[in-house]
Amino acid sequence: MTAQILASRHEVERLYGEISAEAGALRAEGTKPSLATILVGGSGPSMAYARAKEKACGKLGIDFRLREYGETESDAEIVSGIKKLNQDSSVHGIMLELPLPKQIDPFKVASSISHLKDVDGITPMNRGLLFMGKLDLALLPVTPLSCMTLIDGTGVDVKGKEVAIVGRGETVGLPLAVLLIKRSATVTICHSKTKGLREVVRKSDIVVTATGQPGLITTDMLSPGQMVIDAGVSVLPDGRLAGDVDPRASEVVGWLSPVPGGVGSLTVALLLKNLLKAIRIGKENGQDLTIAHNNKP
Repeated sequence: MTAQILASRHEVERLYGEISAEAGALRAEGTKPSLATILVGGSGPSMAYARAKEKACGKLGIDFRLREYGETESDAEIVSGIKKLNQDSSVHGIMLELPLPKQIDPFKVASSISHLKDVDGITPMNRGLLFMGKLDLALLPVTPLSCMTLIDGTGVDVKGKEVAIVGRGETVGLPLAVLLIKRSATVTICHSKTKGLREVVRKSDIVVTATGQPGLITTDMLSPGQMVIDAGVSVLPDGRLAGDVDPRASEVVGWLSPVPGGVGSLTVALLLKNLLKAIRIGKENGQDLTIAHNNKP
């Protein structure tokens, strides 16, 4: 058996076409979509992600603003900067590049972002809307959205399917589990303390992994016909990117997303879709969704 490779290039092109058209319509109405990205420390991968967003914004007619802070910056200074962006009506989306340096409290910083500009879905308000099933009002985290987009692209209905998510992180595993449960999948979340990981993974219809441990999912853990979504990314010593799944899994399973070229390639496009959604939510429902924020600079 040779797996169908779930490359995302064509979906990215389709989404960019939609984004370009909608951004153009907004500009014609007098609103130029604007994304502010906050980078703390400027590590190699984080800077690369920020530059990828800048490049995409430039192609699609979206304003991009990069706010950089030093490695030893205090969370108070970052929060102060975020509050200024919250108040700036010309900024429609705020993206916080993760991970943050150890001295920074990620909850404190994320919580200071206005949920109406939270294009990566990390604020308590957007997480609460997700858990309550208010997906039309929520800005959802883009990596779980990318996983769902690849799954949906196969035409497979997740209703009633057994899904194993390997990785319980707040960025991917937990919000993805909620999205799948809302679609009536049966979800098992696995982590470093899970007993019998091989058996749990092997019996599942769909496997999604997001641990950042290259080669964690080996071919003997997989079954013919499974769908495997690899959301893990690691940089190998030779500079190549690797996923959590042994590439030889393509000889076993039915569908496999590649690394690179799968989940990660979709995330920038979905982030910009969230930016446009943020503008719509702000115009249509902003007053109804407003919660208390101390946004004074």
